[in-house]
Amino acid sequence: MIRIHPLSPEDAPAVAAMRQAASAHKGEALGPEARAMFDAMFAATPGAADVWVEAATVGGIAGFWLRVPNARPGARILYLHGGGYVLGSAQALTHFAGQIAVRVGADAFVPDYRLAPEHPFPAAIDDAVAAYRGLVADGAERIIVAGDSAGGGLTLALLSIIAADKAKGAVQPVGAAVMSPWTDLALTGDSFETRAEADPIFTRGVLQAFAHMYLQGQDAGNPKASPLYAELDRLPPIRIDVGDNELLLADSVRYGERARAAGVDITVSVWEGMAHVFQSSLGQFRAAETSVTAIADFLRQRLDAPDAATVPSNPLKGA
Repeated sequence: MIRIHPLSPEDAPAVAAMRQAASAHKGEALGPEARAMFDAMFAATPGAADVWVEAATVGGIAGFWLRVPNARPGARILYLHGGGYVLGSAQALTHFAGQIAVRVGADAFVPDYRLAPEHPFPAAIDDAVAAYRGLVADGAERIIVAGDSAGGGLTLALLSIIAADKAKGAVQPVGAAVMSPWTDLALTGDSFETRAEADPIFTRGVLQAFAHMYLQGQDAGNPKASPLYAELDRLPPIRIDVGDNELLLADSVRYGERARAAGVDITVSVWEGMAHVFQSSLGQFRAAETSVTAIADFLRQRLDAPDAATVPSNPLKGA
């Protein structure tokens, strides 16, 4: 199901101002030297009140716990940050992930998965899987996974990997929410043409450079790198939020179409006028608050759903 959210009159001036400010930097190369700038941008997201941030290691992966008041017992969020597999850090995302965690009412772990080019594919997805399995080993009974951009791609790849795990007693995620996920590192979506001008941030060249640094000659069609090509049957319910004005629009729409055809309960919410991971601009766009609230509502519903119990396999299996 695709849901279209029109650009609100309240957001139109802010969108125009953002586009003007971003235009001077569109297409600039972003390598490891941009990590401090990227982290500072996300660290500027307003933090949620009463979230306790705690450095920790889960499944052998360092990161941060975000502890929220009155957290649901046995429920955990695994949040995977974006940054093109080259940028981003768990600490920089604590404010934004905390906004989601406090709305859901569940503690969240944000892992510091290894970054390229120092650690090429499959380092990032291996770390994401290790963190997920660490949550299970630590006693998590209901797990939801969320992520943005490359972290959204990691989230969706993780879902297929865990769904394929036939180990007896395996705990499956009960739901997932992703924002502007990068699902196809081969860059074959038609929005690279149709949104080339509309996207105020990215060009094909920027994303191609990220893909090269991460893959380093490996196959872009590998489903662990590009979940668009993964087996999508028997996945938990998924929500995707994506801006209409971004190159990765087709990554969301095509994944949603494939997942729906495979029988997955999935919704793709397309936000007109919005750019890549606009949700991080809480306080700037009304759409950001609306989208984050809707994402949290969806994840909370998944944690409270009757099928969101510890089971030996995905509760949708055989349905």
